[in-house]
Amino acid sequence: MRSYQPDLTPPWKRSAPVPEVPAEPDLVVEEVASGFCGAVIRCEKTAQGPTVTLEDRFGKHRVFPMQPRGFLLEGKVVTLVRPSAGGPVRPTRTASGSVAVPGARARVARAGRIYVEGRHDAELVERVWGDDLRIEGVVVEYLEGVDDLPAIVAEFAPGPDARLGVLVDHLVPGTKESRIAAEVTGDHVLVVGHPYIDVWEAVKPSSVGIDAWPVVPKGQDWKTGVCRALGWPENTGAAWQRILSTVRSYKDLEPQLLGRVEELIDFVTVPD
Repeated sequence: MRSYQPDLTPPWKRSAPVPEVPAEPDLVVEEVASGFCGAVIRCEKTAQGPTVTLEDRFGKHRVFPMQPRGFLLEGKVVTLVRPSAGGPVRPTRTASGSVAVPGARARVARAGRIYVEGRHDAELVERVWGDDLRIEGVVVEYLEGVDDLPAIVAEFAPGPDARLGVLVDHLVPGTKESRIAAEVTGDHVLVVGHPYIDVWEAVKPSSVGIDAWPVVPKGQDWKTGVCRALGWPENTGAAWQRILSTVRSYKDLEPQLLGRVEELIDFVTVPD
């Protein structure tokens, strides 16, 4: 029979216990040694012990051993453990990757606003960032184009307590959109954009189930041209619903859109 051996390590040299956190799907953590940050995809048993697969926001996967004190959650060291089987699992993250706040009530709407170009843009933002926007009290409206943006900004009268953020499609140097953006940008107005012709392109082709977004010749309506090239019925409304249905979280969107929307939310919610 083995005799009891007391732990003679001085208290100041002992490692403090850390929380054990179930590695539920979509939980976003950072692996301590590598700094790789991503959402949990799956846990597996291996001959070397349990592992967890993480996916970063660019779609890259990496597998890590579930070692004690091996991960950071919200900046704090934790030990990941395999989730218990059975029972409903409450989401730990919103579709945007933010920490979910169960039971949180929508905040009274701020004076500030986010404007997007069209209805499809608004629906995509709601799909991914809706929970975050309601908690922050941010209202998203669509413009149906940017030609009238200067007049809309003037009527809105932005100020320190009523900031305005605008998301513009195909915002590249030398375009009409870039000239309008420069005209209205100021201390309380932030105009950002993505390089895509339409917000459809901001959805990853792999999420939609296609190899790539088609190249549509100049002079053709882009959305109709996409439907033709993909062999879809030339009903752009139905095509958009088909695309939108494939978007489940931020991981289905291109980084060039993700960063811009997050930038706008920060701008209209963070005080001067």
